[in-house]
Amino acid sequence: MMDCETNKPIRILVADDEPAILDSYRMVLDAAKPATNSKISDLKSKLFGRQTAKPSRPDGPEFDIVYTRGAESAVLAVRESRLFDKRFAVAFLDMRMPPGPDGAWAAAEIRALDDRIDIVIATAYSDVDPRELSESVPPVGKMFYVQKPFHPHEVRQLAVALGQKWIAENKILRLAYYDGLTELPNRAFFMTRIEQAIDFAKKHERSLAVLFLDLDNFKRINDTLGHNVGDELLRMTARRIAHSLRSNDAVSRSVAEDDDKRHLARLGGDEFTVLLADLQKPEDALIVANRIREELTKPMQLDNHKLLITPSIGISLFPRDGEDVVTLMKSADMAMYFAKRTGRNNVQFFEGTMNEKALLRMNLENELRQAIERNEMSLHYQPQVDLVTGKVTGLEALIRWQNFTLGNVPPLDFIHIAEDCGLIIPIGEWVLRTACRQAKSWQDADLGFKRIAVNVSVRQFSQKEFPDIISRVLRETNLDPSALELEITESILMNDADSAVETLKRLKTIGVHLAIDDFGTGYSSLSYLKQFPIDRLKIDRSFIKAITTDPDDQAIASAVISMADSMNLQVTAEGVETGEQMQFLIEGKCDEAQGYHISRPMTPDAAERFLRELKDRQNGEETVLLA
Repeated sequence: MMDCETNKPIRILVADDEPAILDSYRMVLDAAKPATNSKISDLKSKLFGRQTAKPSRPDGPEFDIVYTRGAESAVLAVRESRLFDKRFAVAFLDMRMPPGPDGAWAAAEIRALDDRIDIVIATAYSDVDPRELSESVPPVGKMFYVQKPFHPHEVRQLAVALGQKWIAENKILRLAYYDGLTELPNRAFFMTRIEQAIDFAKKHERSLAVLFLDLDNFKRINDTLGHNVGDELLRMTARRIAHSLRSNDAVSRSVAEDDDKRHLARLGGDEFTVLLADLQKPEDALIVANRIREELTKPMQLDNHKLLITPSIGISLFPRDGEDVVTLMKSADMAMYFAKRTGRNNVQFFEGTMNEKALLRMNLENELRQAIERNEMSLHYQPQVDLVTGKVTGLEALIRWQNFTLGNVPPLDFIHIAEDCGLIIPIGEWVLRTACRQAKSWQDADLGFKRIAVNVSVRQFSQKEFPDIISRVLRETNLDPSALELEITESILMNDADSAVETLKRLKTIGVHLAIDDFGTGYSSLSYLKQFPIDRLKIDRSFIKAITTDPDDQAIASAVISMADSMNLQVTAEGVETGEQMQFLIEGKCDEAQGYHISRPMTPDAAERFLRELKDRQNGEETVLLA
C-alpha cells in the first residue's frame, strides 16, 4: 500500500560522511532527538554559515529520519524502504563522501530504485554543475541542489515543501492508479507494469506469466447478501491473494519484494490479475495459481455468513501467448473464461484453439442478442402423461432457436451463453409469457390438459422480483396460477437454501406448482428437501436410460418414487424412450412419464393437433400412449 496519509511523519533520508554534520541535520529536523555533540558549535558554521542563535524549530509536520554515513549506506536504506513498504519522500545527499562513491552516484542508484523520491544534493564546492547533475539523474523536476553554507530554515523548508509535494503527488497517483476498495493497483497501473516487465524480459530473454482471476458466482452474493458483504469479500480476497504470493520460493519472491504490490491488481468487479515476472518455467505459474486457488477456497466468515467461494484462473505466458500487454491480458482472460466453462474452480493455460472457440462464442452471443427481436425464438411442447390413465396431464415448454445465419442452434449450445451474459433474463421472461399465453389458448379450446411446465434458470430465480414477475405474467395472460408449473434444478435450490425457501414460499402463495427438475443429479439433502414447498420431483433421464438393465438405476428410481410417495410428492420420469422403460415405471408406481416414447417436442400447431386427437378419443382410448 502507498503511504500517503498526511498525519504520518514525512520520511527523510540524510547521507553525509561527517558525523558532526549529521548531528547538525538532527538539530534542524529531529525535534525529538536534540544534538549533543560538542563539535557542533565548531562545525555548524561549515553547514549553516555564521550564526549566533540556536535555530528554532517552527511548527510543522513531523519527520521520520534515517541517517547514513556514505553513499552505499544511503542506497541500501532506500532498498530496504521498498522491502518494508516505508518509502522516503526526500533524500539529502552530500556531494562528496570519501572514501566511497559520491552523492551523484548515490542519486542515480536511488532514482533507479525509487522514481518518486525527491533528491537534494548538498555541497560546499563550486565545481559541481547543477544542470549536468540533473541531466545525469532525471527527471529534472525531482532533483535539487543547495550550496553550503545554507541557513537551517532552508533545510527545514526544503524538507517540508518536498515532503508535502510527495504526499500530494502520491494522493493523485493513488486516485489515478489504485483501487479505492482493495487498495491494490488498478487496470491502468497494472498494464503499465506489464509493459515494463515485457521490456525487461525482451532485453534479458526471460519469460513471464499473467494470471487472470475471477470469482465464481460473485454476483449471487451481492444479490442475496448485499453489496456491503460483497465489498468485504473483495477486500478479503485481495488479502488472501497477497498472502498466497508471500512465499520463499523463487516463483513469487519478486512479488513479495516489489513495492506497492505492483504485481497484483484488481481490474474491477471481482476480477484480479497477478504478474509473475522472471518466470523460471511454465509449471511455476501453475504452482502459484493453484496456491491462490487453495487459499481462496478456504471458508470465509463475513457478517455472520460463512461463505465458500471458488475462483476460475486463466494463465497466459510471454512470449508464447503474446508479445504485448494487450495480447497477454486477452489470452489470460480467455483462458479464465474456459476455466469457467470447464466446471469453475480450476486453472487453465491459454491455448491457441481458444481464439477460434471464443470467436464462435462471440458470434453466437451477438446473434442471440437479436434473436427475440427477429422472432427467431420459438417454443416446442412435450407431453407429460399420467401412467395410470394414460391421459396428458401437462406439457413442458422447450425453447428452440432457428437463426437465419447459423440455422438450428441446439439449446445446449446457447442456454449457457445466455446465462453467462445475462440474456437469460429477457429470454426466460419471453418463454414464460409465451408458454402461459399458449396454455390459456389451449384451455379456452377445452383441449383437456392441466398445466404448462416452464424451466427456470439460476439468474431468473435469484432475482428478488422473480415472484412479482410470475404474478404479472399470469395477470397479463389471464392464466390461472394452478395451471403453471415452474421447474427448478437442485443446484438452484442448494446454492442458497435459506433464500430459496423464502422465494419458493412466495411462489406457492401465488398458487403455482413447483417441481425439482433433473432430480438426483445434484446434492440435495433430505433435511432441506423437507423445507422446500415442492409438488413434484422429476427423475433425471440419466437414471431412466438403463433402468431396465442397470440394478443401480433401478434402485435409485425406486427409492425416489418411494421417498416422494412418503412425502406426498408427485414423480415424473424424464427421457422415457422405450416401452420397457414405460412398463417398469408403471409397475414401480411412478406417477407420470415424459419422453420420445410418448412424443418428441412439437410445434404449437402439432401439439394442438395432438391434444385434439386425444380429446376425440373419448372412450378411454388415450391409454394407447402407455403401450
